Amino acid sequence: MAPAHPTHKFKLLLRREFWEHRGGFFWAPVIAGGISLLLTLMAIIVGLVAANRAAEAGTLELDGVNVSGLDLGQLTQQMSPQDMAEFADGINLSLFLGSGWPFIVLAFVVFFYCLGALYDERKDRSVLFWKSLPLSDAQTVLSKVASAVLVAPAIAVAVAVVTMFAFMVLISAVVVLHGGNAWTLIWEPASPLSIVAGHIAWIPVYALWALPTVGWLLLCSVWARSAPFLWAVMVPVFAGVFVSWFKLMDVFNMDASWFWTHIVGRLLLGTVPAIDQIYRDDLAESMSNNGLENIVGDLSFSHQIASLAMPELWIGAIAGAVMILGAIRLRRWRDEG
Repeated sequence: MAPAHPTHKFKLLLRREFWEHRGGFFWAPVIAGGISLLLTLMAIIVGLVAANRAAEAGTLELDGVNVSGLDLGQLTQQMSPQDMAEFADGINLSLFLGSGWPFIVLAFVVFFYCLGALYDERKDRSVLFWKSLPLSDAQTVLSKVASAVLVAPAIAVAVAVVTMFAFMVLISAVVVLHGGNAWTLIWEPASPLSIVAGHIAWIPVYALWALPTVGWLLLCSVWARSAPFLWAVMVPVFAGVFVSWFKLMDVFNMDASWFWTHIVGRLLLGTVPAIDQIYRDDLAESMSNNGLENIVGDLSFSHQIASLAMPELWIGAIAGAVMILGAIRLRRWRDEG
């Protein structure tokens, strides 16, 4: 019988990782998306009840016009083009924030998955079984890396997209029930496809940006004999305190904040989605000029592709690759719990 192709082995390893951690990879973002929709529904019900009470009392005013009922069709006719443009920005921001819950969960799932990926197999001694199979340490570790930086975020994106469209259907139903045109008021001004394109383009950015954190966590996971979380967190934090205390960055004419941002932050916060945005030089200016609505633009397809040109991304990716290589070599002999 011909030996299995390495690509086939890698696919089987990815399936193994998914089925062993499907609670975190799949169900956690699904539950987060469901909670987001449930809270949205509750907020809509509370808002409608309050609006109906205000309308009955004759105190409901929009743009200085007293409204005796929730006739959204009438309100749409009174909106100027500028009002519609601002309304579209608000809709896009609502869609983005409403679909963001799976990404919040993703940060914790990937962090703790990597932290236990190589430690747990030594702890329960299952590493002895996997080492008895014709699987190399490189294949095993890289399958865990791919699961963390590609499989998990891809699932989170898929769940976020479904959540976003479910959110649009939900608010569209409310609009129709109150005399509005859902296409004119929701679907036409919104840009869901642009948001989806930005989410998809974000996956490779996340994969590269998360590599230093993933590499560091895997290195701690394979090296620590106990309490890998403490090793992973306290070593960078104590290093930052040491550097700040003795002002070691003064030797390079730099502030200690650089060490906390580019070393400690990159080792511990790389699994947080969109954390790369704080490293952009134009972030503060963009937020001050355009406000919160510009978040959608900053995370659009074109901006995500532009993020691939950031030197910090590639320097961190190289450092992460070196640490992943170290984790592979350590796994070859550190197989006892």
